[in-house]
Amino acid sequence: MIDDLVLQFDTRSLAVLNGALALVMFGVALDLTVGDLKRLAADPRGPAVGLLCQFVVLPALAWPLAMLTTDTPSVALGLILVAACPGGNMSNVLTQLAGGRVSVSVGMTAVSTLAATVTTPFHLALWGGMHPSTAALVQEVALDPRQVMVAVAFVLALPCTLGMATAHYAPKVAARLRAPMRWLSLLFFAVVVVGAIVANRGAFGEALGSVFVPVAILHATALGLGYGAARLARLPEPDRRAVGIEVSIQNTALGLALVFTFFDGLGGMAAVAAWWGLWHLVAGGAVAWWWSRR
Repeated sequence: MIDDLVLQFDTRSLAVLNGALALVMFGVALDLTVGDLKRLAADPRGPAVGLLCQFVVLPALAWPLAMLTTDTPSVALGLILVAACPGGNMSNVLTQLAGGRVSVSVGMTAVSTLAATVTTPFHLALWGGMHPSTAALVQEVALDPRQVMVAVAFVLALPCTLGMATAHYAPKVAARLRAPMRWLSLLFFAVVVVGAIVANRGAFGEALGSVFVPVAILHATALGLGYGAARLARLPEPDRRAVGIEVSIQNTALGLALVFTFFDGLGGMAAVAAWWGLWHLVAGGAVAWWWSRR
């Protein structure tokens, strides 16, 4: 049974995963400046629509979808966790490929990442406690939103702040670091995650059948939600594409870190986060390629 699966990930591996995530976020923040945030503030329609979808609507939709698509508590809680995570940095790359407005994507990633210090633990506690089966898992690990907030602050808020500070006060240093940091940090993170999957390949193989359909449905819902809301708001097509991709690309690295930190590597949750990390690149990349041809 998938709920009986507990993935092997020791304290040292967790520290390396958190370090890799912090390194990735530092690299992403090197592309952000105070000027970027000011320009977004001057015309905030795109980010505002997208962040409303990401912060409010998607987590609210994840709960009923989780209840409808799976009867496994750890998978349901994994879907809620992923929906509560901020946007992932690969959304910026996919937005560029899709012909979307990259500044909207980057701005949403920055704001959602900084806000995740509060929003991720809030939604995990709120929606995870809405059903007895998932509430039992939350209570079983004595999840304290303040502890999650501190963990998120160290792996997201702190490196993002340092990256933006470097871009602002040492622009020449940031310019030299951007390209190598982008690839080295992603490579480092990929090695850590792939290593964890390989070490637990039996458990992941057993869990895939239980998470494939729920992840695909929630991802498609997130993509349609972002694009549809931007269209209803009468945003231009590049903004619609940026918002659609941003809402559907989640920072599953953070999700995995939280699963291993607070849920002892619970199989269903870890499988959802890990598979989403692969699926949103495959499905999101296919949509981005299709848009690029239009």
